Amino acid sequence: MPVLAVAVVVLLVDPVGGADAIWLPLLAAGPALAASTNGTRGVVCVGLLAAALGLLLGTRHGVPARELAAVLSVLAAVTLASGLVSVLRTRRERVLAAVRSVAETAQHALLAPVPPTVGPFEVAVRYSAAAAEARIGGDLYALVPTPYGVRLIVGDVRGKGLPAVGTAALVLGVFREAAHDEPDLRTVVERIERSLARNLGPDDFVTAVVAGHPGDDRLEIVNCGHAPPLLVRPPGDVTVVEPPRPAPPLGLRALHDETPTLHVLPFAHGDQLLLYTDGVTEARDRARAFYPLADGLRRRLTDEPARTLSALHDDLLDHVGGRLHDDAALLLIRKPPAPGPASAPSPAPAAEQRV
Repeated sequence: MPVLAVAVVVLLVDPVGGADAIWLPLLAAGPALAASTNGTRGVVCVGLLAAALGLLLGTRHGVPARELAAVLSVLAAVTLASGLVSVLRTRRERVLAAVRSVAETAQHALLAPVPPTVGPFEVAVRYSAAAAEARIGGDLYALVPTPYGVRLIVGDVRGKGLPAVGTAALVLGVFREAAHDEPDLRTVVERIERSLARNLGPDDFVTAVVAGHPGDDRLEIVNCGHAPPLLVRPPGDVTVVEPPRPAPPLGLRALHDETPTLHVLPFAHGDQLLLYTDGVTEARDRARAFYPLADGLRRRLTDEPARTLSALHDDLLDHVGGRLHDDAALLLIRKPPAPGPASAPSPAPAAEQRV
């Protein structure tokens, strides 16, 4: 309890120089410190204990009545002010708790938890918002099974805060609906583009990678101004999947006469694909060096996406010194190796094969 620490200090100086009026005001630190951790009742109790201790020591050492009254008045004023601070702090903590609860609910609605297995893929996701108290930001991701195979998106909204969250919600809503309706992945992207053109400002945009697995050993990828995914093939070769032709981010199509191209690449059993946002690759250490994602993936690669992303995320935090300064999302999918052929029955011994 804070008042006990202060009381010990005052009692220690008592045998040395006497706890006279010079030292007694130190007792006011007790209720002041109590306001940082205690409620109003706790602050009042600490104030009463400080006043009782001050009165006891002041009477014991013959402190003049006027000086003792001044000390007690200071204790009363500090206790009153500290009680008010405690009330305000408690209210702010309640508001913050409510905001966190709403943020967590919004996060689950916006960035729905991804199961460890979706369709033929093993999946893992790691997401960190720069606004730690809000827990959500402008990065977005989704992975949904559809009649046309598993489809996924990873994107990054320009800007931060509530406007970015609103834009992310718009993109994800359109994607989830169009992914189920449109057989062509480029049409899914086109629907997102049209929706953003109606709702975004002239300087707003969204970079995104939209991918689909039609059901065979290939992936379809449409990259709209986003960081290129990383393709991992056994035994651990990491390749940057650059788009065949650069395309503008979503929301800026009107400024460019360029449409995204459909990039088709083989995706066999044992292959993995990592999609991410620029909060990962633009994370800097104290020497202002960017995080080497491809090298980090090679070092941390395992056959379990969840373990890989956990180790990769820890490596990223070590690189930046413990805290990211931008939203960062990582989504890793892996196509497990095909099951081996059923074991053939062992031939019977030669003696038993005789007819």
